[in-house]
Formats: sequence, C-alpha cells, structure tokens
Amino acid sequence: MLKLLGFLLLLSLIALAVLYSILYLPYGPHAETFVDIAPGTSALAIGDQLQRSGIIRSRYGFDLTRAWKAGTLKAGEYRFDHPVPLTEVYDRLLRGDVYTRALTIPEGYNIFDISRAVEAAGLGSRQAFLAAEQQHTELIANLSPHATSLEGYLFPDTYRFSRHATPEQMLATMVRRFRQEAAQLGLSQADTDLARTVTLASLVEKEVNQDSERPLVAGVFLNRLAQKMPLATDPTVIYSALLEDRYRGAIYASDLQSPSAYNTYRHTGLPPGPISNPGVAALRAAIAPAKTDYLYFVSDDNGHSRFAASLKEHAAQVQQYRQAERAAGRR
Repeated sequence: MLKLLGFLLLLSLIALAVLYSILYLPYGPHAETFVDIAPGTSALAIGDQLQRSGIIRSRYGFDLTRAWKAGTLKAGEYRFDHPVPLTEVYDRLLRGDVYTRALTIPEGYNIFDISRAVEAAGLGSRQAFLAAEQQHTELIANLSPHATSLEGYLFPDTYRFSRHATPEQMLATMVRRFRQEAAQLGLSQADTDLARTVTLASLVEKEVNQDSERPLVAGVFLNRLAQKMPLATDPTVIYSALLEDRYRGAIYASDLQSPSAYNTYRHTGLPPGPISNPGVAALRAAIAPAKTDYLYFVSDDNGHSRFAASLKEHAAQVQQYRQAERAAGRR
C-alpha cells in the first residue's frame, strides 16, 4: 500500500513538473518569428498554430490555460523573438498585443514625403502609396469635392499600422484623424470654405516654423488676396514641380515661369488645392489670421520672419537678410 501511495505521489510530482514546464518555463524562438492569426480562428486552432510555429511547447497546455483564464483571444499578427512562458503568450493574445510599425508624419509633409515615409517604415512601396493618395479622393468627397488627391487631409501624427495594412486602410485612418481635429477646431464639413481654409493652412505650414508667426503669415496672404496680388510663395512653385516630376532640389528661373496653376508667381489667388498636410497650429492660423496691414515677409538669420506693409520696407529687409547671409559665409 505504501509502495502504491509512493508511486502515485511520484506520478503526481512528475505530472506537476511537466505541467509547470509547459505553462511557466520559457519556450519559443530565439529569432524573429511572426504568427498571423486570422479573424474567426478558434481557440483550438490558435493553440495548434502556435505549437506548429514553435511558439509554445504544447497546444494542450494552451487549451488548459484557456480553461483557466478564459477571455477573448484577438486576431492579428504577433511577433515573437525570445522564449517566454506559455502564460505570457496567452496574455498577449488576450490583450491583442499585435505587431505594428510606427509611421510618423510631421507637419508639412506632402503626399510625396508621406509615400516615402511609408516605404521607409516597411509598410509598402512608395509608388503604390502615392498612387492611392491620388486615387482615393472619395475619402474627402464631402470636404473637398474637386480634390485631385488627399493632399491636406492626411493629418500629421504618429500612427501604428500592421505590416499587412493596405494603403486604403492607412489613408482612411489619416483622414479620420483629420476629421477629428477639424471638428475640434470648429471646421464643419458643411463649411463651404473648408477646402480654402485647408489650402491656406498648407501654405502657412510650409512658409514658417514659428507657431507665433503663423497667424501673421496667414494675414499677409489674405491681404495679398484682397488686393489681387500674386501670393508669390516659393513652396507652391516647388509643389508644381513635384507634381510634374521635374523638381531638381532648388527653384530655377524656368520654374518661376511654369504655367502650372500652383505657380503663385504667375497666377493670383490660392492654388487649386493644398500643397502639404498642415498641423493644428497652421489650421488655427488659417481659421483666425492676424489682422494687420502687412503685405510682405522675409526670413531673418534667426529663423524668424520680418513683416512689412510696403515694398520699400520689404526690400530693405531683404537686403539686410542677404547681407547677414554673406557675412555668415552662407552665400
């Protein structure tokens, strides 16, 4: 009898040791391994998939953990790169701790910049994303009915996307973020001037990087528009060259003579659409520009702008700027 009890005790100890090793001893790959769990996959199938992928020792241990912890397991792609206990694997699936890649869109990025950022983040090819940016204007049909791309409506932020996210899914997320921010700023979808406001904000975004100066620059542009003066802003010339795939890293005399509607040296009024994706500060400036008599501005050597109401005053400021540049050896 004692021998039987001893044998049973030994079996129990062995079973407990095996169970402990299955549930709590680290196991899994030492190299990066991805497991993509499709929506609708049953818990039994998930355990089998994890075992076949070398993430857990035993699918039976996974089933036992499910009976103990319960909960809803989340579909998605998971990344494993070092051994962990089965319980940790299970907890990750409960949390939906899926693998994503960060995509950072700074204020002022245009559709060309964003497509390059997407490729650099490993989320797709630059060409495919740029094509989608220019194709899926239905995402902003009620905001800008005549838009030829999503330029201006891809809100600058840091996003996290699955490696399998499509360009359409990523673009929809960025546009949705724009709508949220626009609503908080008081920009209504029913506002007939919304597209004009976004276009103005995109110019302000590219012209200055000091938030305190953005309303002043917006005011300058509106004053010039009111007097039917060309806006004569370099970023629009660069954008027209980008659209025609002829930008060479600098503005040339031929660029200033371009017939493009985006060339604000030759055409009065705002360009046909935004030239970048503005952030909150630029949007606020376009919504509430400063009321001044300024018609001109020029950068100084401290990264700020100097404003003038007359061409004579502006010419003097430009001359001072050029002298400072020469003195610093930058020209």
